[in-house]
Amino acid sequence: MVALYPYITIACLVPAFPLLGFLVTGLAKNKLKNNQAGIIASSMVSLSFMVSVFLFFALRSSGQEVVTVTMFNWISAGGLNIPFAFLIDNLSVTMMLIVTGVGALIHIYSIGYMHGDDRVNSFFSQMNLFTFSMLLLVMGANYLILFIGWEGVGFCSYLLIGFWFKNPAFNYAARKAFVMNRIGDLGFILGIILLFFTFKSVTFTEVFSQAVSLQPGAPWITAITILLLIGAVGKSAQIPLYTWLPDAMAGPTPVSALIHAATMVTAGIYMIARSSILYNLAPLTMNIMIILGLATAILGCCYWAKTKRY
Repeated sequence: MVALYPYITIACLVPAFPLLGFLVTGLAKNKLKNNQAGIIASSMVSLSFMVSVFLFFALRSSGQEVVTVTMFNWISAGGLNIPFAFLIDNLSVTMMLIVTGVGALIHIYSIGYMHGDDRVNSFFSQMNLFTFSMLLLVMGANYLILFIGWEGVGFCSYLLIGFWFKNPAFNYAARKAFVMNRIGDLGFILGIILLFFTFKSVTFTEVFSQAVSLQPGAPWITAITILLLIGAVGKSAQIPLYTWLPDAMAGPTPVSALIHAATMVTAGIYMIARSSILYNLAPLTMNIMIILGLATAILGCCYWAKTKRY
């Protein structure tokens, strides 16, 4: 059995390394030369991956399924009490390994790909900020921290899609992605508000422990899950909020590999998987989700077949 105390300090290092990389490469971007920014940014994400691997094995050996790491009491007003905390379980650790592992490889590849670009230091600073935001999203112990990371990756996506901003078409693609994601985020915000009024909490463990006593198909659960689904539809580019994704390829290739293939578009899937207890109680929402996913897959196949060049 592994004691709990290592989690308190070690779990914080996972998002802390990319945040440090963002600050260093951002504040010193005019002083860093050649590949220095790329080496720093890649090293920070690689260190996060190593810590994530340690947490993976530590969690398995501890015999515990869930560990909550509370940093401090973040918001306390009236009946609202939200700690700044991380949730370490099999789902979050798996996503941490994906974000940091794939992210580290893409950062390393970007050193050569972006070599010689005038704004290479800004590129790596923004990539580290995206990684930090994505880790907040998957590690947060409540919907509010998840939402902060959710908005952070959306903002970084806007910056990176329009990285070569001298091309007006790339600026348009970045704005389109930003606006389309904000439409989905409005539904997500309303879902979080409705969650609080229903359960008097936005912490995962407290919400889910109360939800299991509700009857399947309860109106409030259906409304909450549909609103959360709207957020996932925007972030994961499902019908009807899918039109931003093809244009998002305007950014540098590593951006498409990291954001639009491996991480950000999976944020909606992660959120639904994290909220699976709520979705299991909402069969109507599950049916809507199946229809949207199937329709998006068919549309994507038809588009690919139409544009394929043999």
